[in-house]
Amino acid sequence: MNSSHAVGDLRVSDAERESVIERLQDAYAEGRIDHEEFDLRTHLAMTAKTRGDLSGLTADLAPAPWPGGGKGAPWEVQGAPTGEDRMLAAAAHAVAVPTLFVGPLVLMLLSGKRSEYVRRHAAEAVNFQITLLLLTIVTFGIGGVVYAVAWVLSAVAAVYALAGSGRFRYPWILRLVR
Repeated sequence: MNSSHAVGDLRVSDAERESVIERLQDAYAEGRIDHEEFDLRTHLAMTAKTRGDLSGLTADLAPAPWPGGGKGAPWEVQGAPTGEDRMLAAAAHAVAVPTLFVGPLVLMLLSGKRSEYVRRHAAEAVNFQITLLLLTIVTFGIGGVVYAVAWVLSAVAAVYALAGSGRFRYPWILRLVR
């Protein structure tokens, strides 16, 4: 067996591709890359075979910020979420349907101190509900039609959190709470 292969020659997993794509999405949202460059880099990430193929796609971007303002390791690295963490994170998304942003905010404040996993999911649910509320107010109630889609997205996010598969991000929302 030949162990002289460089790290850049190792094959990448779907999880590694998804991590790079999430970083590209963040960079696009931050205005660091334009739409065409985002499309190109995303395509290259999805078709990458080795770590060397992936490494150049985000090399010129600022490093992804660590949740919590730089204290501790990234939340994905802090260990697998417990069953209780997954249940509370799923509840943060599900309770948002009847309570808007209040339920997830309470969960974020109470359980978020104990678990970064719960705090991140609850913060995402709070941001999603605040965005929907602002949309409804700005459009004088017409945006309320979007709440039907919101229920579906909240259910998807709850299942994602319950599975413990990591970070779920709602598309096209204001991220006011971190």
